[in-house]
This record gives sequence, structure tokens and C-alpha cells, in this order.
Amino acid sequence: MAGRLGALLMNAHLISEDQLQQALAKQKKEGGRLGSNLVQMGFVQEERLISFLSQQYGIPSVDVTNFEIDPEVVKLIPSEVAQKYMIIPINRTGSTLTIAMVDPSNVFAIDDVKFMTGYNVEPVVASEGSIKSAIDRYYDSADMLQTVMQDIQDEINIDIIEDDIEDNIDLGEIKQAVEDAPVVKLVNLILSEAIKKGASDIHIEPYEKDFRVRYRIDGVLYETMAPPKRLKDALTSRLKIMAELDIAERRLPQDGRIKLKMKGKEVDLRVSTLPTLFGEKVVMRILDKSNLMLDMTKLGFEPEALKKLQDAIFSPYGMVLVTGPTGSGKSTTLYSAMGQINNPEINIMTAEDPVEYNLFGINQVQMKEEIGLNFAAALRSFLRQDPDVVMVGEIRDYETAEIAVKAALTGHLVLSTLHTNDAPSTINRLLNMGIEPFLVASSVILIMAQRLARRICHECKQQVEIPEKTLIDIGLTPKQASSITCYQGTGCSNCSDTGYKGRVGLYEVMPIDEQIRELILEGASAAEIKQIAIRNGMQSLRMSALQKLMDGETTLDEVLRVTFGD
Repeated sequence: MAGRLGALLMNAHLISEDQLQQALAKQKKEGGRLGSNLVQMGFVQEERLISFLSQQYGIPSVDVTNFEIDPEVVKLIPSEVAQKYMIIPINRTGSTLTIAMVDPSNVFAIDDVKFMTGYNVEPVVASEGSIKSAIDRYYDSADMLQTVMQDIQDEINIDIIEDDIEDNIDLGEIKQAVEDAPVVKLVNLILSEAIKKGASDIHIEPYEKDFRVRYRIDGVLYETMAPPKRLKDALTSRLKIMAELDIAERRLPQDGRIKLKMKGKEVDLRVSTLPTLFGEKVVMRILDKSNLMLDMTKLGFEPEALKKLQDAIFSPYGMVLVTGPTGSGKSTTLYSAMGQINNPEINIMTAEDPVEYNLFGINQVQMKEEIGLNFAAALRSFLRQDPDVVMVGEIRDYETAEIAVKAALTGHLVLSTLHTNDAPSTINRLLNMGIEPFLVASSVILIMAQRLARRICHECKQQVEIPEKTLIDIGLTPKQASSITCYQGTGCSNCSDTGYKGRVGLYEVMPIDEQIRELILEGASAAEIKQIAIRNGMQSLRMSALQKLMDGETTLDEVLRVTFGD
């Protein structure tokens, strides 16, 4: 078709001969369709090309991007055929099947579909981009998995001995299995689908009779695949080889990293294996630097809370603590803070376990407990390295807390994290570690607690009615409850039918002012400190969540899921 399409476009004066030759050269070198190459190179607009093909062949053009297709119609054409010919079935009426095509002159594709389905075929023309999007939407990873699984059934036979006799597995057999193309394909599929769906973690879990793969997307786990259980050792070993771990060691936990390139961007995977009752569980944390948000204004802070935090991180000395559970975005906040203050005039040093992202201009140190390099040891060394700003991944014990406090009191800005439920209870946590109240009051300048709430998907966002009493019960005033408009997502292809896409931060920012310092010295409870902090203008986590609800960014369910009532 390429030559004929090129000639037709030239005759219609849509492209020049020179442009045609350039597009043909690109096609010869990189593959792809001539029409797509002409569009990518900017020689013809996609809409113009589709309109031209529609007129040329006397058939309608459609935009299938937002076209709702009956799943039963999609099933009539297998995904491999749809991808091979770049087609998708969009409608069936009686004995006629309408298919959207990039190349409506491809008689081989039309004949194949006729033969395969037994229907008369009526082609319409659509852009390659919209058809690719529809294929991704309607032929999900389950279809690809089925194809890979079929290959595995045909090509691999691994006899796994059950009932905890794991040591009898032939390592030579496993090594051979992991090199087989279907296992490699399956691992690549698991990794690429996770990255495509925006997952933060991949869980590969063996059970007595099952083997499943789950992705954590926007903080919630979803089951995505269930490969045959007999593949667990081949699949786990393939991942361990990629992470440069010992495949012969299946009795002890191991940690490693995989670095891979996908569609031109580098992605790091932090790999952890753990021996369970029925085999090794593998969890991979996906570290995609392109997703790292270093612009603090885009993290979801309310303007006043952001100003308080910025005032603190630009202080010449003192301690700034970020608290919250694992996965609440503490590292992102600290990286963002360091990104703001990073400049050639100051020396920033970090002790991390593990180093998640490497940042230019910041001296980052990876902890190695096995050789005695822990947070306390690193912090001691830092103070001999002329630092201006020190970041400690986590204050876990008295020794680390004591050195961090002393550093904050001797002219250094110290940033760190703790695991507490809210900002006021962080004071008690430090006191319980053994730090004297006067040292806490003198060194800490700001404490911030945070959570992540899922954002409503903007593609399927719809207004919902919620009783005013319910809204008042969760903390809104009667006036707010009567004027608020609540939303939720109905579920669509953009959000994988969850109704949510992405997350937004909820923040409780508590500066340590003179009044709170006095309360710390008096041994006040966390509840008393919280009461005074709110009176002085602090917005609690629940208040921050309610603000996001009123802004139409999140749902009532998310407010209740991630925050407690004040």
C-alpha cells in the first residue's frame, strides 16, 4: 500500500516527492506504516490524512478513542490479529461486522477477518493512534498473558516437587527454564504492564494451589495475573538473575536491584525476595525518576501550609521532621525540600536506606548495616564533613535521635522522618526514645504529618449526592455541608475501572512556636499540644482531607480511609 498511498498523497498535493522519499527512508530503517511516519515527521496532519483516505476509498472515518465498543464484539477478533493488521471491530449488526482500519485497502486483513468470524466485513478508516489506544483499552494484559501462557504450555515442562522439598529442585533445570523465551516474555510482560499502569510495587506470590501477581496502584493492591503455579521457580529465578541474586539460596531473604530501559526511560526496580511456606515471594518497588515530583507547589499543599514548610527548610539550623506510615510520600517530600534548597553554596549530605533516587549536587550515602554503617554512624561521619544540611532517612533509635538533635543545635539544618500517626504525637515519640524535653523544644522547628489520598479520575468524574448529616458527622460545618458538591469516578479505561487516577497529598504542618515549646517543657500530652496547634492555625490531616473533598479532588470514601476524625 505504501507506494500507492504515497503516489495518491503526492497527486493530491498533500506532500512533496522529497517528503515522501524521507518518509520511505524512515520506514525502511525503522519500520512502521508510511502514513504514521508522514504524520510523525510533521509532513501531513493526522486528521487530514484520515479525511483524505475516507474520501479516496468512499468509506466513513471514525475516532475510536472515545468509542464505547461492546466487549462481545471485541472478542470476535483476537488481539494478535488486531495488532498485526492495526484493526479493531467496533460494531456488529446482523451478519455485518464493522471494523476500524488504518489501511482500508488491506484486502488480506478483510479476508482474514471474514474467514475467521464468518461475518461480512464493512471497513471504516481511523487513525493509528486511536486504534492503538483502543487495542490497549480493550485487549488488556489478560489476552497477552493467555498467548504467553499458551507458548509456555507448548514449550516448557518443569516438574516441581511440592510439599516443602524445595531443595530437590534441579538448579540446572531451573537455569535452563529461565532462559526459555516464554518465561522471559512473561517476566517482561509483568514488568512492562506494571510500569504502563503506573504501579508503585509488584507482588509475585506463591500459595499452596495458586500463584498470583498483584500491582499496587495509587496505594491499593489489585490482582492482575494468575500464571500456572509450576512456573513459580522459573519465574522467580529469572527475576533473581536479573537482580544479580543467588538463585541457589532459597532459604534466606535477599535484596537486589534491576535497572531496565523501557520506551527510552530508565526505571529502577528494588527487588526483595522472602521465603514463604510455598516458595519465595518477590516484591519489586518501582522507582521511576520521571515520576519524582520535585516541585513542592504541585504536591497538594494548601498555600499557608506550604509557606510554613518553606520557612522551616530555609532556616539556617534546626530539625524538620516528616512523619507518616510507609508509602505516605515522606521521601518525595524530603527530596522536594532538598531540591528547593540545593545550590552550589551549601553542602547537603543524606543517609538513606535505601537511596531511592540519585540527585545531582547532593552527597547520598547508602546504609550497610552488615558492616556497621547505620544512620548513627553515618551521621557522626557527616558532622566531620562540613555539612550545611543533613538528611537522615529515619530516626529509629535513641543514638540516631541524640546525634540528630545535637547537629540541629550546632548550626545544621537536619531533615528526617519518623513513623507516627500525626504531628503532635511525634513529640512524645522523641521523649519516649530518651531525648530530654528541653533538647526537643530547642532543636525541633517544624513537624509535618502526611498521607496520600487517591484523586478522582477526571475522565469519569461524576457528581454524587451525600446526605448533609453524613458530611457534618465527618467534620464539615452545617454551612459547608449544605454548599459542597461531592464527586466520584464511575470507572473507565483511563483509570482501569477504579474511578481513581493518581494521588494527592494531605498535610498537617505544625511549626514549633513559643507556646508549643512551653507545652513540651511542661510535659503536655499530644492531645493538648494538638488542641493548641489547631487553635494557632494548624490544619489537621482530617481538615486537609476535607479541604480536598470540598475542592472536588477526592471522595468521601478516601477521606474516611486515610484519616481519623479529630
